Amino acid sequence: MRYLVRDRMFAFHEEAWIETEHREKLYRVNRKFFRLRRTFVLVDTRGEHVATIVRKALTVHHTLLIKQEGRPTATISKKLFALFGDRFKVRLGDGRRLKVNGNLWDREFDIRHEGTTLAHISRRWFTVRDAYAVDVLSEQDALVLVVLAVCVDHVIEDAKGDQVTNL
Repeated sequence: MRYLVRDRMFAFHEEAWIETEHREKLYRVNRKFFRLRRTFVLVDTRGEHVATIVRKALTVHHTLLIKQEGRPTATISKKLFALFGDRFKVRLGDGRRLKVNGNLWDREFDIRHEGTTLAHISRRWFTVRDAYAVDVLSEQDALVLVVLAVCVDHVIEDAKGDQVTNL
């Protein structure tokens, strides 16, 4: 199934919507930036918390913790050294380890488990910069995969911001 993540432009506080390919809104991503640890909260259309994404403080590289119902569901970290494209490693709460490989220039990423693609993240088909697609091939883990896509996009955008401020 294809999900669309759309950042809301010109919002006072940053938020994004996760929709189905038929434009049915499923989740809202509220980004709270005024804390030492950046926090995102995924809320369904009824206003109930579905997941929380917390950027761990005091880490050498980006590490995000995903929680559902107060329990850790996944941890995603950007690898320090990657020769070709960005690479992320994911550790799920059930012990599985996923890899996220991608091409920074084309904004194309795959989430894989043991060589099998579970989801594909793409900005390629969107002319508007503030939208991207997440094609989920494993419906069992759909919510976690979409949340991982939001995390990867956040880490890349955050890294671009760091590069601009360091110039």
